[in-house]
Amino acid sequence: MKLRVLVLGAGFGGLELSTMLSEAIGEQLDLTLIDKSDSFFIGFSKFDVMFGRKTTREVRMPYREFVKPGVQFKQEVITDIDPGNLRVTTEKSVYEADVLVVALGADYDFEFTHGLVDGGHEFYSFGGAERLRDFLPTFTRGNIVVGVADTPFKCPPAPSESVLLLHDYLTERGIRDQCQITLAMPFEHPIPPSPETSVALMEAFAERDIRYIPNRPVETYDPERRVLTLLDESELPCDLFLCIPKHRVPQVVVDSGLAENDWIPVEPATLKTRFPGVYAVGDVNKVGTPKAGVFAEGAAKVAAKSIIAEWQGHEGPPPYNGIGSCYIEFGHQRVGRVEVNFLSAPKPTGIFDEPSQDLVKEKSEFATTRYARWFGR
Repeated sequence: MKLRVLVLGAGFGGLELSTMLSEAIGEQLDLTLIDKSDSFFIGFSKFDVMFGRKTTREVRMPYREFVKPGVQFKQEVITDIDPGNLRVTTEKSVYEADVLVVALGADYDFEFTHGLVDGGHEFYSFGGAERLRDFLPTFTRGNIVVGVADTPFKCPPAPSESVLLLHDYLTERGIRDQCQITLAMPFEHPIPPSPETSVALMEAFAERDIRYIPNRPVETYDPERRVLTLLDESELPCDLFLCIPKHRVPQVVVDSGLAENDWIPVEPATLKTRFPGVYAVGDVNKVGTPKAGVFAEGAAKVAAKSIIAEWQGHEGPPPYNGIGSCYIEFGHQRVGRVEVNFLSAPKPTGIFDEPSQDLVKEKSEFATTRYARWFGR
């Protein structure tokens, strides 16, 4: 008999888990990986596209190149998940399995922030990054506000990175002195678990004359008046609004009964849900780590080892520790790094590595190794 596994979502979590199961079980594996997209991209590559540093083709990896023993990829839209019976329905077929792994990530609710669709921009979706790539060269002066709509959101350093990279971009165009840059965040400090990282970012903002507004997510944008309203009803002049949109669990997950209080609850140590044989890894769950690819990958490793151990009759792996590193663009062609421990310490703690050229290379290697492991290039 073969182990039948369904993996929903081909992001960091789905790709790593599928790869590990293929390596361990091989031809005894019957794994179906389902995603609505035709290709994968690493989240931070959207900045490369947004600022014209790389083309879309350079950063997207087609799923047809994800070729592993015992694994088949299906580009299909999931219409129903039945966790009690380990059954998944798409617009094309019905699948049943012995193990179900939900790794569908988080969707964006663009309508949540009034005025965003009509007059704002966002760079969290790939399409949004592409639209900004085309729009930014037309912007010549005015007030730019990067604002977070709600928590939680993917890649907590990304809003800070965006304003530092915008500073460099506008400086290179010779129009920085004609533009004001503001970052409005729902936190007191840019990276709450790591005071060192927050201090370094605040110093970078001050050096570049970037205004930081703490504890105030954005509420609405009026593109006609060019005014942004924050949670406390204060207003900001805003000629260019870049929003980090509200994140939500995919509707098909809500309809399945897996989600509780917005996200899927799991056992933190194992990533198992309350349904036997069903795991949830990555942004779709509420294990207590940030919504970022590196944490999805770490959780997928534990879930994969658990599935392999049960199949082979071995002892399960050590519990998921919630440790992950995030690279942070500081501009001026320098990258910093913060490693945060979320689950195996009394409270979340972060270790900060100062921005350097060496970390620029390390960040590039991070992408290269994932592309090589999952796509063979």
